[in-house]
Amino acid sequence: MTDDTTPIATLFERAEDYTKTSIKLLKLNAVDKSAEIVSSLFSLLVVSMTVVLSIIIISIGVAIWLGKLLGDTFYGFFIIGAFYLLVAIFLRIFREQWLKYPVSNSIIKQMMKQKVL
Repeated sequence: MTDDTTPIATLFERAEDYTKTSIKLLKLNAVDKSAEIVSSLFSLLVVSMTVVLSIIIISIGVAIWLGKLLGDTFYGFFIIGAFYLLVAIFLRIFREQWLKYPVSNSIIKQMMKQKVL
């Protein structure tokens, strides 16, 4: 049995194998980055939900406490509502620099982070 392949044919086979391997590697890297980003976002969501629920419960307690101090419970809820309205206004005004840019920068850093093998 003799090998009848020419050097050019061998070169094309190797180039084809290299291309297939490179495409598989790109797909695996994309899956890895996607999984990393989704898991980070999921953990951030879980922590955020816990914080939000804690803030809601604390807000109700503070509103009731303030209401007792002021004589009527609804005064405390009005004060807490006004506080959250103020927070919402500040978040709306500064949303680009406080929310949008940090989140997008974090996602970009995670996508660009190189894994050490």
